[in-house]
Amino acid sequence: MTEAASRPTLEAVAARAGVSRATVSRVVNGGDGVREPLAERVRRAVEELGYVPNQAARSLVTRRHDAVAVVIAEPEARVFADPFFALQLRGISKELTAHDNQLVLLLTEGRADHARVARYLAGGHVDGALVFSLHLDDPLPGLIRDAGVPTVFGGRPGWGEDTRAADPGVVYVDCDNRGGARAAVRHLLGLGRRRVAHLTGALDQTSAVDRLDGYRDAMAEAPGASDPRLVVESDFTPSGGERAMRELLERCPDVDAVFAANDLTALGALRVLRESGRRVPEDVAVIGFDDMLPVTEQADPPLTTVRQDIEGMGRLMARLLLRGLAGGRDRERAAAGAAGAPTAGTILPTTLIRRASA
Repeated sequence: MTEAASRPTLEAVAARAGVSRATVSRVVNGGDGVREPLAERVRRAVEELGYVPNQAARSLVTRRHDAVAVVIAEPEARVFADPFFALQLRGISKELTAHDNQLVLLLTEGRADHARVARYLAGGHVDGALVFSLHLDDPLPGLIRDAGVPTVFGGRPGWGEDTRAADPGVVYVDCDNRGGARAAVRHLLGLGRRRVAHLTGALDQTSAVDRLDGYRDAMAEAPGASDPRLVVESDFTPSGGERAMRELLERCPDVDAVFAANDLTALGALRVLRESGRRVPEDVAVIGFDDMLPVTEQADPPLTTVRQDIEGMGRLMARLLLRGLAGGRDRERAAAGAAGAPTAGTILPTTLIRRASA
């Protein structure tokens, strides 16, 4: 007997429960209008027979797929090497699982993948999308909008020249990047450091731009401390941190503090400082951003950093999307995430976590 032949059918459930096929369909698909005693008989029959609804047929009735696309605008090698993405995916997965939704992961290796992702989203395979790690020239926001898929973004909007992507109704979740950076640099200045450098993230991403702005805010509060040579562009990776730290030491050998745009950049900086014979924090104090355990605690020395709730951000993104879908709004209003006026972004607080490096 084949698997298809042995699988219980809707008709078998109806026969076991002593009700019509239509009644079973309404109960299985969450419809109304079935008296509780009958609904209980159907549920008991489903359990006894081990009936599993056909998702394709169910979708025709409910117009729901119980699936959400998670689009990460980064290549596979970056996604699986950076614990930031694992933490955010864990938060998203927990929230979707709690609401019996499937996670469909889509990555973009390059420009050719953008059209593929847009076609998939427009094809009606998922109920909505969660999109993060976008770059300023990324066409995905406009393509996703054209696909008409309810979407929540991770990160402050500000992508590209497509003015539609900057619609104030776009729902997004971010942390206080600028405020967290200000707190880190103020802490370094408060330790008496005056040659405070910044190793940036990838400046085609709004998080890196906001952290750079926060650094500049704090440095402007210390007369005579600002020096453009103290800012070196990096890319959120350990190797980028190493390269940027070497460049910084060549430019400004008297540097006495470093604020790195993320923990991985700080790890690269720590390696170069150790190789150069500089002690941390005695000679150079170092602060990162993210607080990705165990990265920060296993650093040598343990890393002072700015904590953002990465997993919590993922959960909140998923929660906002599911809330919009459950509200029965049309696609455009679900993408805006609220009834009535469009919703501004949700900015989560950050906290400076002091360890041995600063």
